[in-house]
Amino acid sequence: MWKRGLMLSALLAALLLLPASAASQTSSSTTCRMSYNLRGWSLGLKSATGAASISCDNGQTADVRIRVKGAGLSAGKYEIRDGSGKFSPVSDIRELFGSYAAADVGAGVVKEGEALAMTKGDVHLALAGKGAGFDLGAAVEKFTLTPLR
Repeated sequence: MWKRGLMLSALLAALLLLPASAASQTSSSTTCRMSYNLRGWSLGLKSATGAASISCDNGQTADVRIRVKGAGLSAGKYEIRDGSGKFSPVSDIRELFGSYAAADVGAGVVKEGEALAMTKGDVHLALAGKGAGFDLGAAVEKFTLTPLR
């Protein structure tokens, strides 16, 4: 299990070091972070819902709803509390909303730290968190952030 965490950490670091798009590298780029809670299940299909707060160093903030959908060979039930996420630099918080793609492979009890990297065009998101439950299998996921109005 620690090998999986090490591989995910290396992938996460590589994604965060990738250069952002040319538009994001202007002097008006901002770094945003997210804190979230997520609860889900999987049995062939994977589904999870949660809530998050995003804050950026330029003062922009947003509360968002999280929806995770996936399909693959997976089974489990899990919950992540007090998770954290870091986005690649963007020029506006609105660039963060929408659907991200991720691949998830693993097995075990979800008590140790979990890490996942995903992308939406030029925007990258790295998630980390600790939780409870179990998850077994592989799934391709769609991770969607929708702003609450």
